[in-house]
Amino acid sequence: MRAGDADRQHVAEQLRAALELGRLDLSEYDERLRTTYAAKTFGDLDGILDDLPDTVAPTASSQLMVPRRNDPLVPGPDGRYPNATARWLSHTWDGYFATVAIVVAIWAVICLMTAEWLYFWPAWVAGPWGAVLLVSTIGGLVGGEPQKWAAEQARERAREQQRERAKDDDEE
Repeated sequence: MRAGDADRQHVAEQLRAALELGRLDLSEYDERLRTTYAAKTFGDLDGILDDLPDTVAPTASSQLMVPRRNDPLVPGPDGRYPNATARWLSHTWDGYFATVAIVVAIWAVICLMTAEWLYFWPAWVAGPWGAVLLVSTIGGLVGGEPQKWAAEQARERAREQQRERAKDDDEE
């Protein structure tokens, strides 16, 4: 069965984690990563992770994997984070949309309670804040902010994992 980009990325993420943990040296990581990105079928991916603990090889049933918001950001072979722009935009605009939804809901409840259409005051929250976010989003996209943000998120996750490992080592 043919492997997809998500399957190859899944293996690459686990190889990167193994490299960071010192389970692979750089040349072995590079060799396995090349094999991973050259894989066309699940059979080609078999064996790449077999000798590494705490790894899960992709299967044909994992072909429909959808990245979740809390999935780790992992750079591709070119060093860029493939889904950084979408995640950065989501991170940047989530608070705005949640707040606008709340103030519109409050306005709607007040309109229902008074049984009349009131002045649409949520525009004073949504308008200026949205304009500022729009300008900063365009500036961020032009300035490469999504990749910088993704790199910082990945560094923070690595620091967090390192603290957890140190804590686990202290407990043993």
